[in-house]
Amino acid sequence: MGFSPEDRRIANIHEAEYTPFVYPDGMALGDDILQLDDGRPLGEGFHVYRMPAGMTTRRHIHNGHEQFLILEGELIEDDGTVFRPGDLVFYRDGTEHNSYTPNGCLLAVHIAGPEIGTE
Repeated sequence: MGFSPEDRRIANIHEAEYTPFVYPDGMALGDDILQLDDGRPLGEGFHVYRMPAGMTTRRHIHNGHEQFLILEGELIEDDGTVFRPGDLVFYRDGTEHNSYTPNGCLLAVHIAGPEIGTE
């Protein structure tokens, strides 16, 4: 075997315990994250992001590219675009937006760097 067991982490996205996401100013909106790489701040790099029904994200600017795949539910962007399961989305560094989910959603996400809040 070319690696030790400590070098691998495995979690099932439907059964694992998620970590509540708390913004730097202490605000929590009910969203949470499953992230296996504990060497990066929560919500950076690759993770699974879960939003509860009725949640709207805070408006933010991306500090690095963001990519996500909708796994479950739907996500509505502030320009009215609706993303559904199977939609793969890319936002360039510097993009500003916020999102809303009417019934909750689950996303596989990669964010290159910390988002910058605009609120």
